[in-house]
Amino acid sequence: MATIDQLMHANLLEVFGERDPERRRAAIARTYAPDVEFSDPEETVTGHDALHAKAEAILAGAPDFAFSPGGPLHVVHDLGYLPWHFGPADGPPAVRGVDIALVRDGLIASVYTLLLTD
Repeated sequence: MATIDQLMHANLLEVFGERDPERRRAAIARTYAPDVEFSDPEETVTGHDALHAKAEAILAGAPDFAFSPGGPLHVVHDLGYLPWHFGPADGPPAVRGVDIALVRDGLIASVYTLLLTD
């Protein structure tokens, strides 16, 4: 069973940071509950297929950008909090945010993404 640390980093790097659709789908299957809910300021999507489409759309809209952790992961019981950056691989982040995930039975059951502004 994966730890919350492993799940949170997989969410960021292996799902939302993965440009290969097959590798992304495999990461989704091992990281999230089948009925996962992902919420960001734009919408809430439910399930593996919708999560895959969300990640695909984000990456397609920013072809030269990459996600990276923006600070340490924090864990309280079944909740993980991971800050992140999104921007050019060789430059400062264009967007900063945090992912907050609730883990149930060893899989992410829900993710909330907040965008940070200065």
